[in-house]
Order: sequence, then C-alpha cells, then structure tokens
Amino acid sequence: MSSIDSSLPPVSRRGVLAGSGVAAGTLALSGSPAFAARPGRKVAVLGGGMAGLTAAHELVERGFKVTVFEPSAWGGKARSIPVPNTARGGRRDLPGEHGFRFFPGFYHHVPNTMRRIPFGKGTVGDHLADATGGKFYRAGDRADGFIFGLGPDPEQVLTVDGMRRFLMDTLGGNSVPPQELAWFVTRLLVFLTSCEGRRFKQWEHLSWWDFVGANTRSKEYQTILASGLTRSLVAARADVASTRTIGNMGEAFIMNMMGRGNDGALDRVLDLPTNEAWINPWMRHLRRLGVKFVGGHRLVRYEVNKGRIEAAILRDRRNRRHRFEADWFVSAMPVERARETLTSAVLKHAPHLRRLDALKPDWMVGIQYFLREPIKLTHGHISFIDSPWALTALTQGQFWKDRKISRDYGDGKVRDILSVDISNWSTPGILYNKPAKQCSPAQIAREVLAQIRAHETAGAQLPDKIIHSWFLDPGVAWNPKRKRNTNATPLLINTVGSWDDRPEARSGIPNLLLSGDYVRTNIDLATMEGANESARAAVNAILDERGSRASRAEMFTLYKPAEFEALKMVDEQLYKLGLPNALDLPL
Repeated sequence: MSSIDSSLPPVSRRGVLAGSGVAAGTLALSGSPAFAARPGRKVAVLGGGMAGLTAAHELVERGFKVTVFEPSAWGGKARSIPVPNTARGGRRDLPGEHGFRFFPGFYHHVPNTMRRIPFGKGTVGDHLADATGGKFYRAGDRADGFIFGLGPDPEQVLTVDGMRRFLMDTLGGNSVPPQELAWFVTRLLVFLTSCEGRRFKQWEHLSWWDFVGANTRSKEYQTILASGLTRSLVAARADVASTRTIGNMGEAFIMNMMGRGNDGALDRVLDLPTNEAWINPWMRHLRRLGVKFVGGHRLVRYEVNKGRIEAAILRDRRNRRHRFEADWFVSAMPVERARETLTSAVLKHAPHLRRLDALKPDWMVGIQYFLREPIKLTHGHISFIDSPWALTALTQGQFWKDRKISRDYGDGKVRDILSVDISNWSTPGILYNKPAKQCSPAQIAREVLAQIRAHETAGAQLPDKIIHSWFLDPGVAWNPKRKRNTNATPLLINTVGSWDDRPEARSGIPNLLLSGDYVRTNIDLATMEGANESARAAVNAILDERGSRASRAEMFTLYKPAEFEALKMVDEQLYKLGLPNALDLPL
C-alpha cells in the first residue's frame, strides 16, 4: 500500500506532509516540545488501525496537532481488502477482508465514533444494518441449534427464577441432556450473581471449560454449550479463556437480548464493504480536521530522555530511518508489535510492561467465497457448531443495500459473498487431517467448504458450480518448504489470568500512552470496541496530564442489572469469608 490510501480523495504528497514535521524522504527534526514545562499539543500516533484512528479523532477534536504513522494498512484488521486484479469492465476489485464485521448492541464506543463521521447525507452510523436471525447449524442429521431473536419482558426475567426459565428456554431445544442444560444455566447464574471481587480474584483465574464442568459431561454438552457458544459469540477457546471474560460477555449478550443497556439491535453489520462504509469516510473526515497520515513508516524504538519520550525512531519502506519529535506519543499497535518497541530504556521507567511478554495472541483469520448465485442461510451470523476449525460466517449481499455485487465488483459474475472466520487453526480438519496452520491456501479453501458442507442444511446450498473464487486474508503466508503458514495479524486471547499482565493506558512514562485491544478496558475482550475504548482512555490520560479543561472522551461501561445488585452484595460477604457463591453447587 502506498503511504496515502489511493481510494481516498487525491491529495498531493506535499499537501499530506505539510505541517506534520515531515519532508519528502525524511522526518524533520522539530524543537524539543516534550520538555516544555507544560507539554504542548503535538502528538504522534503510532499505528493506523482502530485504536490509532480513534485516538486521532478524539485528539484533533480537542485541538491537538496529530500525525498518524502506519507501516502497512490503514484500518488494520477492521479494513476491507480489495482482491487484486479482479476488477473488470469499470467495476471495483472484489471486496475481501480479514474477517467479517460484528457490532453487537452492547457496543457503545464504536457506534458513538461512527455517528460523528459524516458520510453522504448522514453519518457512518447510519450504515449499521440490523441482522435479525443468527443461527447455529449442526453436522449430519442433528437438528440445527438456537436461533437468537427478540428477548422477553425484562421485568419477568431479572430474578433468579425468571432468568433460569429464560435461559432454559433460550438454550434448550437441542440434543444436550436436560439435566446438563440445567447445570449449565446454574453456572451462568453463579456468574451473574458473583461480586466483582470474586470475578477478578477467582473467576479470572479459572478457564470457562473448567467453570462449566465440561470434562465430566457429554460430548453434546461440550460441543454446543461449553465450546460452541463461546467460540461463536466471542471467538475464544473455552479451555484457555478466563471465566471472567467469557462470563462478562455472556452477561452482556443476555442483557442485549433483553434490550437492557443497548445501543442498538442484538446483532448489526455494515451495509457496505468496511472501507467504503467506514474507514475511507473516517480518514477523509480526519484529514479535513487536520490529522496528518504518514504511511509506510514502522516504529523502531523510542528515544528516552529524563524519564520522558523525546522522539520516535521510524523506518520507512526503503529501510531509511527517521526521527520524529512530539509532546505525546500514543502507541496504537497490536501487542506483538508494541512489545518489540520496548527497549531497556523504556522498561527502566515502565518495568511492569515486561509482563506484555506473557500475553498470548492466537489466530482468527477469514476467507471469502465469491458465489455465482445468492444463498439464503439466515439474516445474520452463522455458526457451524461441529466444524473442527470453529467456523462462523455471514452472507453479505443481503445487507449491502446500496450495492449490487454483480454490477459493482469483479467481473460481473459474482452475486453473493460468504465470509467465513476460522477461529481454530490448530485442530486437524476432516479432509486432509491437518490443522489449518499446516494447510496450503488451496487446501484451506477446500477444507473449509468440506466442513460447511458437513452441516447439511447449509452445505446443500454450496455446490461447486456456484463457487466463483475465494480469497484468504493475505496476512496468512504459506511457506512451501516448511509446509506451514505464518500469520502477520494474530488476535489477542484473554487467557486465564491474563488481566494481571495487561497494562492500563498510562504506561508509567508520562508522555507515552498505550492503546489497542490488549490494554485493560471495561469491554475486556480483544475487539474493535476494546481498541476504541482504550484509545479514549489514552486521550483522557493526556488531557489529565496536561491539566486540560477540554471535555473528556466519552466512556461507556457494560450494563449491570440493578436487580442483581443485592445478590452481588451477599456474594461479596461470602467471598470475604472464603465461602462459595450461594448458587454454587458441587460439580
């Protein structure tokens, strides 16, 4: 990608770099603003994904002079990816992506940002479309699983007995033995009535798999409830993810289904490819506000002087090094990149950041199938519960109201797009008996189709004749000699106890702030929402450090039902006495 996104309105290189301390081929030295008695307003944002763009947005609205540096792709994992050389007849390239988008109703930070980005006659927020029918498909002759829809009257549910009935009805109707379903529901109730102390000190250090007692229960219980729900709703492995993280998300989804604390519908998607509906309008808006974007520059290290960051040392695509001074530095990189920049000079002043080495990214990557015919699976997200590779999917054409795929993209023969996320890259598949990490791109494409087709209700709609082509996220690179893939864009996993290793937005160095989905947030899970929230926290830390009178970036928290507060207060006393939750029965 060039340093300026070619899909955005044309801007000269001189125009883009003017006023940012950047000259063609080098980054100019400025004065030493970082050592002023009251640090100024010049900010370097290091990363142009969700966290970086959010930080730039919040800062420029408050009068800061912001330059954003990005080494590879604006928008990061959230972007769409044009499939090279697929455009014909004046159409655009087919739209690929790292993975499909998902905006549950309990997201607040991202929709808030979207509604502040002008687009057409309205805002980007106007392009969130409700997905009304998520579905869980089963393999073989098993009956398909849940279909999530509208929730009940909250007044009838927000008691222990009412919630038990609601969850039994919602999660029932499948092959899980009734007594095991009742046990699972009881475990959910234990979490819902647990105090914060127990959640952080006990449940954070126990895997979801162990919390729900999966080892001693049936295969159907393990597949549908212990693993299926977890990987479908939060793309996490039940055996490694912390109970606190999964329980928090479960609580958020339950409240979402009941219409409590919602920003919008239970499940939302974009009604255009992500770059068209969001990333491009966002960058155009930020440019108009004065943000400078510099592509092709990767942070190498920070210069530290007297306990503060004096400058960022960056490397461009031609391997030339540049020095950029600013008053403030916002790290907006994924954790695997951020920890590479933490030299001994930085760690001397922020030793706790050594704990970033304990955080564990894993793979969740998408593949898109371009189809000659539209298919009708459901009006929402899909989970293929029995797929070894933990497949989830979305058919996109039904949501793109202002686009006709055959008219606007590719060679005119593609009429729908099935976007599939692969969340388990380490378990052998059914076609080659190899994990995805050891399959070539072509093998991955065939294996994913085979696993979907094993779920017969859905698979019957995917004969070979309608498969036009496919596209695997280019972050996955196949090494034919080693017969293994590498992945340039892994995703942080909230493993057991990982909260203790995650930093706050304040790094310990006054003018270095941290943002990204690995930073501690209320949403907790590694998501677009978490990246956005962390960036707002970083901006607020800058405002606090400056003693600024500017309004703080708005922060939201997950909804907590007031009806359960009395039960949590009782549990707080039980926890302090070393006793289990009142609903916690022996395994």
